Amino acid sequence: MGLKSAFGLGSVRSDQNFVAGVDQILVFGSLEYLEEFEEYAEKAKTLPENTTNENKLILYGLYKQATVGPVNTGRPGVFNQRDRAKWDAWKAVEGKSKEDAMNDYITKVKQLQEEAAAAA
Repeated sequence: MGLKSAFGLGSVRSDQNFVAGVDQILVFGSLEYLEEFEEYAEKAKTLPENTTNENKLILYGLYKQATVGPVNTGRPGVFNQRDRAKWDAWKAVEGKSKEDAMNDYITKVKQLQEEAAAAA
């Protein structure tokens, strides 16, 4: 499922005629914000290999909250530490709206990029 579908925006067609109004402005604003989120999701893939696991887990939790919403699975068992840590990171941001999670994700990627540039 694409990000636009995850946000319920997949049914918006470019040939639809919209009457100017708050709902339409919010839809178009959401699409622009979604594009920025997608851009930073791609940039996150280029972060240095030495990015800490803690930071990777923060990004994972925010990404899942932004794209899926609240945790919708059970917590993995104790013998599956990797998936358990990812689940915990997602659960830690469960109360955030999708928009807040997107914003925090973008902010975190920018911060990590700046730290990487300063260390280079």
